[in-house]
Amino acid sequence: MLQSTEGPLVSVIIASYNHAPIIEASIESVLAQTYRNIELLVIDDGSKDDSVERIRRLQAAYGFDFRVQQNQGLSRTLNEAIARAKGSLIAPFGSDDIMLPERIAKQVAYLQDKPEVGICAGNIQEIDEHGAFRSTPKDLPLRRLDFEDVFLDRKPGAPAPTLLFRREALEKVGGFDPQVRLEDLLIELKITRAGYSLDILPDVLAHYRVHATNTYKNYRFMVDNVLKTYAQFADHPAYAEVCARFRNSMLLKCARTDRALAGELLRGLPMRYWNGKTLRGLWRMLGGGC
Repeated sequence: MLQSTEGPLVSVIIASYNHAPIIEASIESVLAQTYRNIELLVIDDGSKDDSVERIRRLQAAYGFDFRVQQNQGLSRTLNEAIARAKGSLIAPFGSDDIMLPERIAKQVAYLQDKPEVGICAGNIQEIDEHGAFRSTPKDLPLRRLDFEDVFLDRKPGAPAPTLLFRREALEKVGGFDPQVRLEDLLIELKITRAGYSLDILPDVLAHYRVHATNTYKNYRFMVDNVLKTYAQFADHPAYAEVCARFRNSMLLKCARTDRALAGELLRGLPMRYWNGKTLRGLWRMLGGGC
């Protein structure tokens, strides 16, 4: 899908799994970008619905790269796609989300004279499963994050549907880790620790679709993979505190719906890190309100 030679080539990678009702809207949002020097790579990762047929119809019309494979997970799929992609800028994009038309153009323009920026992102607006707006997007300013900002969660983070990577930054840290299935947090930490900055534009660049199978709603998945991610930075002085803060947050979220996981989180939380969230989570576990 190479349509221009002006500006750096951007490789957009969409890995799709069972998103038949919404995959076409995601692909079409890439095809509608005002920035034209884009190659689009779409991979169906073992879908059991009619995603492949829908994607093939679009591929016949627009000629983008499309491959079908047995399910092997997002990190491995992204690494393989990046290896054959030609762009100096890489945009992994969710098959359930929608790019706004100016997204890539704005990010490419911003990165033009900033080699220190390894990742460029932006803000999002949430939509529901039917595409209707759920809320007004947050009014967040331009912000630059370093490793400490990301690891200590000192500033509002980068929404996944807006991440645009320099290939050199991805290659410097060895790409995505197939052993950690929560891709975004780990790659942001690795790239910022390697000395690059993560800059987040104030513009709304994508619509993030909220639905029943969003990753963040799977509490067990989040706990396992975030703690596995943090463990790679166990040499940081604040490692224990960062893990405890995350455990407290997840304890509060799952105290009513998954008491077994909540109990596990509580047992792994040293008493010196107990706070108001811990007590509210414990109260919920015992059947209380709040």
